[in-house]
Amino acid sequence: MNQKIIKAKSAKRIQRKRRIRAKISGIAAKPRVSVFRSNRYLSAQAIDDATATTMAAIHSKPLSLKANREDAAKLGEAFAKTLKDAGITEILFDRNGYIYHGVVKSFAEALRANEIKF
Repeated sequence: MNQKIIKAKSAKRIQRKRRIRAKISGIAAKPRVSVFRSNRYLSAQAIDDATATTMAAIHSKPLSLKANREDAAKLGEAFAKTLKDAGITEILFDRNGYIYHGVVKSFAEALRANEIKF
């Protein structure tokens, strides 16, 4: 792919990310779950924006999972367990500028299936 096209796509994602972040903000009772997707891995963290702290986080590399839909569902289940251990049952889902499709959607549905509300 042309470098110019790659830069444009990245810039558009950053624009979407900023637009989303202007509207949502997490608190301790209802933290923001931000998802990051690369070509290889997937990571997520629950963030309390009021105190700028991370309450829970997960990454697919230590679990030997990749960034595909099946592994995203497994990661979502593991993260739901981590959230429940931290006493979090409600979240705000921040897709971080990514389209709600494929890996991001699979991760979100796995959270919902494990009784995390958003």
